[in-house]
Amino acid sequence: MRKVVSRDGTTIAYEKTGDGPPIVLLNGSFRDHTIFDALVPELAPHCTTYVYDRRGRGQSGDRPEYAVEREIEDLEAVIREAGGPAVVFAGSSGANLAIEAALAGAPISKLALHEPFYRVDGFPKPPWNVAKTLRVLMEEDRRREAVEYYLGSFLGLTPDTVAQWRKGPVWTVNEANAHTLAYDLAICGDCDVPADRLAGYATQTLVLNSTGTSDWLRAAARATAAALPNGRSLELPGSWHRIDMDVLGRTLAGFTLGRAPAEFATV
Repeated sequence: MRKVVSRDGTTIAYEKTGDGPPIVLLNGSFRDHTIFDALVPELAPHCTTYVYDRRGRGQSGDRPEYAVEREIEDLEAVIREAGGPAVVFAGSSGANLAIEAALAGAPISKLALHEPFYRVDGFPKPPWNVAKTLRVLMEEDRRREAVEYYLGSFLGLTPDTVAQWRKGPVWTVNEANAHTLAYDLAICGDCDVPADRLAGYATQTLVLNSTGTSDWLRAAARATAAALPNGRSLELPGSWHRIDMDVLGRTLAGFTLGRAPAEFATV
């Protein structure tokens, strides 16, 4: 992987693929750049894609003291590598991070978000002590329990679903990156849609959700789009918290290339 040095000296590892206008892909909880392995080939014929390992994951470095501002600087460093303002696509808690970066003035030409982790009225928030409980679990190096707690208490997955995830091929990655869950909790904050701040953000923004996602994620996506003066909500085929990859690729390529929303799926 290529490397870029963030403002605080942390090395951020990234990959560059394709040709065309730049798009930076930003992942959410647990994952590193490989979460986009199936998406990059869909985008590369149309865009120059930049995928990177967020700090503390994969081949990127880290620092003992975490701050959301440092992750914003990491994203800005990758955007600089892309040659200046770039489209940014971010999902899950990564969408929350992209929003914070955009509101902080990061050079984002267009913003595409997939199901940010907000809670709107009618949907309960995570427990007030979720960050403290997670910190205790990690201090005791109880990584599996930390992952299970995050999935259940923060994401609202049922014990049966968590048990199924535990049998999956990416569970070892979940445990390996469990220490970064505290970063995502810090990014999400109180989980309220920052409607007042979003009202002043005029950059074109596309907010996506899948047809098979949770009600709270669908509601959060639509509330985020509604709070943006230049926001658009779009529902695409998919399962829980996941959009069918070919559709997502065509949509993001069309968005990056400036196609009208009705033409996104025909790129």
